[in-house]
Amino acid sequence: MVDASQSDAELAAILSEARTLAVVGIKAAEAEDAFRVPKYMQDQGYEIVPVNPKLECVLGEPAFADLGEVQAAGRAVDLVNLFRASDKIARHVDEILAMTPLPRTVWMQLGIQDGASAARLRAVGIRVVQDRCI
Repeated sequence: MVDASQSDAELAAILSEARTLAVVGIKAAEAEDAFRVPKYMQDQGYEIVPVNPKLECVLGEPAFADLGEVQAAGRAVDLVNLFRASDKIARHVDEILAMTPLPRTVWMQLGIQDGASAARLRAVGIRVVQDRCI
């Protein structure tokens, strides 16, 4: 089910405002969407902050175990891109809400959605995109 709440123009505006993307669930295998999509974004000039406790480095960037580590390192992100199963999203929302500053947008990749988590994020002013490929 595609989250059709944003128009193409709104999605383009979200992406034009973002420069730094934390990619939660990034993978190191080049055949995986969770590698290819962030690689494409990096090639388009976005700074990628990899988040995966199983990786030390990906796309030439040091990987963080979780968003708390990103925060502790003083890394601010404009957008959190989630490559995690829908039933894992709520746990990441708690991490996102603990970030300072808060990211402007949380983007759940194609096939990923969690209405309750989206509502929590929107309640504090974070834009949410669900079930869309960035």
